[in-house]
Amino acid sequence: MPGWAGIIIIALITAFICTFGYKIVHAYEFWSWIPTTAIFFVILGEFVQSDAFYNIPMGVGYSELGAVLSFGATIFGFATGWTSYAADYTVYQPAHTSKKKVFAWTWIGLIIPLLFTEMLGLAVATAANQSETDPNSYQIAYNDGQIGGLIGAVVFPDTFGTAKRGFGKFCVVVLALSIIANNCPNIYSVSLTMQMIGRWAQRVPRFIWTIVATGCYIAIAIPGYSHFEEYLEDFLNFIGYWLAIYQSIAFVEHFVFKKGFKGYNPADYDNPKALPPGIAAVSAFCVGVAGMVLGMSQAFWVGPVALKAGPAPYGGDVGFELAAAFAATSYLVFRTIEKRIFKR
Repeated sequence: MPGWAGIIIIALITAFICTFGYKIVHAYEFWSWIPTTAIFFVILGEFVQSDAFYNIPMGVGYSELGAVLSFGATIFGFATGWTSYAADYTVYQPAHTSKKKVFAWTWIGLIIPLLFTEMLGLAVATAANQSETDPNSYQIAYNDGQIGGLIGAVVFPDTFGTAKRGFGKFCVVVLALSIIANNCPNIYSVSLTMQMIGRWAQRVPRFIWTIVATGCYIAIAIPGYSHFEEYLEDFLNFIGYWLAIYQSIAFVEHFVFKKGFKGYNPADYDNPKALPPGIAAVSAFCVGVAGMVLGMSQAFWVGPVALKAGPAPYGGDVGFELAAAFAATSYLVFRTIEKRIFKR
């Protein structure tokens, strides 16, 4: 199947599920993790039997510092991406639900799969550090099919019989379909986010925003398919940048200006006259972007501070650290002024 066809199939199934609202999305997410987890254990078991793990020695020094900072930015962006829409789902909890329980279950539900899949991926990726002259090497499979090719080399290597290869291909197909479960929360939350822009946006039925969002990411995904890993890494870095800004502003507002949960009045959620005008937040966001530009290390731009964090020409990515620091500091100043002027 060509890549563009797979993208369209995944997108249409995702849109179909999200069209019917939260209950259907929740029901799908409630069960869909089971086959995915089973296949991850199949990958783990097959990889252990292959004895293909390659221990890459970790060096120290200036070059390793830059690599660790850049890789850390990518992992941060991947893990913290849930914060921007977690409230879209916890809001369905009863009002008397313990905040500690919401935090605990959310944390457990994230930390276990994140650590498991990332460490499994790390172990399998080491197998790609073999000689390209070996016709059965994981490196050749990776070069031919990138991440999908590498997973395929684990679950249905050439040395297995026809039956086992068929099962391995079945596992890869199910794993590909698991993308639907990952997409559903994002696409469902897009409709909620769009309706937060203004009352005019709330007049548009939610499923329309779902369809629009689906069309947008299909248009992005198909051209990016041939450069998937390169685009994915850049995209995860940018997620880390903007979420660092978002979180730092939210933390300052929560701990400094609201002084904890007692400072919120839930009844004001849709009353613009009782809410902050947002000037301080937008201004701090812009300042955070300036910090991001100074510290980011991407193929198209390397900031002056990033150049000092690692060897040339790419240095080390400290974009999310600087973005968070710039945004938090500036918001502390801007919000203080905003409160004095607008009294809210």
